[in-house]
Amino acid sequence: MDDRLVIAGKAYGSRLLVGTGKYRDFEETRLAIEASGAEIVTVAIRRVNIGQNAGEPSLLEALPPSRYTILPNTAGCYTAEDAVRTLRLARELLDGHSLVKLEVLGDTETLFPNMPETLAAARTLVAEGFQVMVYCSDDPILARQLEEIGCVAVMPLASLIGSGMGILNPWNLQIIRDRAKVPVLVDAGIGTASDAAVAMELGCDGVLMNTAIAKARDPVRMGRAMKLAVEAGREAWLAGRMERKPYRASASSPTEGLIGRTAWPG
Repeated sequence: MDDRLVIAGKAYGSRLLVGTGKYRDFEETRLAIEASGAEIVTVAIRRVNIGQNAGEPSLLEALPPSRYTILPNTAGCYTAEDAVRTLRLARELLDGHSLVKLEVLGDTETLFPNMPETLAAARTLVAEGFQVMVYCSDDPILARQLEEIGCVAVMPLASLIGSGMGILNPWNLQIIRDRAKVPVLVDAGIGTASDAAVAMELGCDGVLMNTAIAKARDPVRMGRAMKLAVEAGREAWLAGRMERKPYRASASSPTEGLIGRTAWPG
């Protein structure tokens, strides 16, 4: 069965997307991402060198575009204008690359998305031919508006960026997932493998994370754990979980024919 993730017409074998920040060095980044099995890696254009700083080591030497889909993002942008300018630069650096991740933040403390500015930036970028994957709040109405604008994927937060708090509002994520006609990927707040598995069990199409891997005691091992968690969660969702039966036990083994239950003659 072909169960690949399809974004903007391209299929990927992994449903785990990972960030490239907060690692000790590019070598740790490379090893952890290899262990994760991710095929799409996000790069904060304002924070990581992919060629804009001549003479400095480039992330693309550790994660070559021939092997990974590089997803430039607008981390650190607080206005639509800054986000659009950043992604125009990314397109130049990556030879016309159009798949991007948009995030416009509301403040420096929570890093919660500024949705009016996000919507404005999305309209501009889509009109300019960008394929926009967009970080957003877990508001089903706003997620639908982003899809209507033409975004190729919506990425609602599970909880605040870097918080590791996991999925705080599964019901909203479920509504977004049930209504969306584009991929829904949980972005931000994943802390450990069980959080990733829960996101996938809700039926989300994928998960994006950075801090949960980069700031683990062993990032390489955590990358591998996240790979397995995403795969397990996806398999569980496809399999269909058993019905919940509160206050009604159901034996896991047959009870017919057991000693003490046989109807003896006489």
